[in-house]
Amino acid sequence: MDGTVDGFRYGWVTPVAAYVMACLGGALGLRCIVRSLLDGQSWRPGWLALGAASIGCGIWTMHFVAMIGFQVEEARIGYDAGLTVVSLVVAVVVVGIGVFIVGYRGAGAAALCLAGGVTGLGVAAMHYLGMAAMHLDGSIRYDPFTVALSVLIAVVAATAALWAAVTIRGFATSLGASLVMGVAVSGMHYTGMAAVSVHVHGTAPSWAGDAPTSLLLPMLIGPVIFLLLAAVVVMFDPLLVLGEGDWNRNSRTGRAVAAEEEPVAGRSGPRRSWSDG
Repeated sequence: MDGTVDGFRYGWVTPVAAYVMACLGGALGLRCIVRSLLDGQSWRPGWLALGAASIGCGIWTMHFVAMIGFQVEEARIGYDAGLTVVSLVVAVVVVGIGVFIVGYRGAGAAALCLAGGVTGLGVAAMHYLGMAAMHLDGSIRYDPFTVALSVLIAVVAATAALWAAVTIRGFATSLGASLVMGVAVSGMHYTGMAAVSVHVHGTAPSWAGDAPTSLLLPMLIGPVIFLLLAAVVVMFDPLLVLGEGDWNRNSRTGRAVAAEEEPVAGRSGPRRSWSDG
């Protein structure tokens, strides 16, 4: 028996919440990558890793927030905790590979194609690993064409996001890029969900097992807290708050003042010019 699939159990609540999480992860990730490029003396691997983890957590959180709204009317859905965690690790690792490629090699065509391809395929792998973690009294089938389309969307979205990360500097433009990225990631997710059909094994509804939210909601707490902490780090970083121009200006001013007040060997106090007498 074919199951009745509904991806909007709670209406627009879960799609909007999922979109917000994708945008938050994308915005934080883009700002972290920008931060690693603005100051050559900063710890670039640390900022790139934070950016990759932010984007990866945002994408993963977006997927499972959206999945809270997914149901098959004839069967109860459960999730395998191990595969769910593996899908999070895959999301962070593959995004990290793409981020580090463009973070060190720039936005050249070859680097972008490689990084975008790896990241996009990784995002798609995260999505379908998350789907594989889903258990119900039935079998899940996918339309091959729609699956291929979702993977293509993931690759294009990842490439565009990485290009934006290394070419966009301003806060407003980064915010706009993250909003577009959220649309692309959400589009990839719901395109992949459109490929799903379910054949239910039983003829009567199966309500054995825990509700999906009993696993998903606790597991979402960790990545959401991480994103909030990453937001605090980004918000209180002076270079990202002041902007590149103001930061450089303040840095030059501080160095000039320090040089002016530096004591000359054999004499204490600030340096004096000949005109001081």
